[in-house]
Amino acid sequence: MKQDKSKAAIIQGYVDLTKPSILVMVLITTLLGYYLGNDGISSWLNLFWTLLGTGLSAGGAGALNQYLEREQDKRMERTRNRPLPSGLIQPLDALLFGLILVLIGSILLVWKVNLLTGFLSLMTAFLYVLIYTPMKKLTWLNTSMGSIPGALPPMGGWTAATGSIDSGAWILFAILYLWQHPHFFAIAWMCKNDYKKAGFKMLPVIEPNGSRTIRQIFWHLSLMIPVSLLPFISGMMGTVYLAGASLLTLGYFCSAIPMLRLKSKENASKILKASVFYLPLLFVIIIIDKGI
Repeated sequence: MKQDKSKAAIIQGYVDLTKPSILVMVLITTLLGYYLGNDGISSWLNLFWTLLGTGLSAGGAGALNQYLEREQDKRMERTRNRPLPSGLIQPLDALLFGLILVLIGSILLVWKVNLLTGFLSLMTAFLYVLIYTPMKKLTWLNTSMGSIPGALPPMGGWTAATGSIDSGAWILFAILYLWQHPHFFAIAWMCKNDYKKAGFKMLPVIEPNGSRTIRQIFWHLSLMIPVSLLPFISGMMGTVYLAGASLLTLGYFCSAIPMLRLKSKENASKILKASVFYLPLLFVIIIIDKGI
């Protein structure tokens, strides 16, 4: 029985290496890009290979990120129980696991979907692992850098459906790029003491009073208001989207207002919660708009 539990823990450890919560968001945004690029879903098999390849590559990138940050994760309360700092999985095993997943995922996308989608998947992993991850120890601009690979999955979904990068793909990229900044600045504020222990140069760490963090949050939320309307302006979406996206983005903006009065973990969590609900609800609005 004890051995079975150990095997189950190790299996769960490998699952945790893929960062499941981020992986789910990657798959949702990839599906969103595929759905809009194809104006629906014409090939469920092509969608299956797209999501499988993207999921494997993104999961591998998550494992490689944890491999590179294993020493920093030991110092942080919220990450010290991850598979590597806890000793559940050995670093070399995590490194090989991550590399294999990225390679298999990218190869699958090239083989079963198209070359462009496979390239975008590989570039996403490269930017996330080899650019964003080391930047966290160098500059607070890591958030803006990390938002680039974070915004590429819907573009990958789009290219999987169309075989090209059109204006619609760039619009989705812009929405996702802006959406991430309030999301991650809120997390950075809530976990700034942990990030300080780990030596990460997050904005709330290098500027503890929070003034610049608030400005960055509102700057990106303000930009989101017109950018979120581009799908309607470009003709991709209809009036249902216009009304729904306007209210949703305004709600996201308003979630940050309490932080102006009091910079606290509780108020930062309101921004985080609003950001988590934003993308799934936006997807629902898009489906309703397309169905009418």
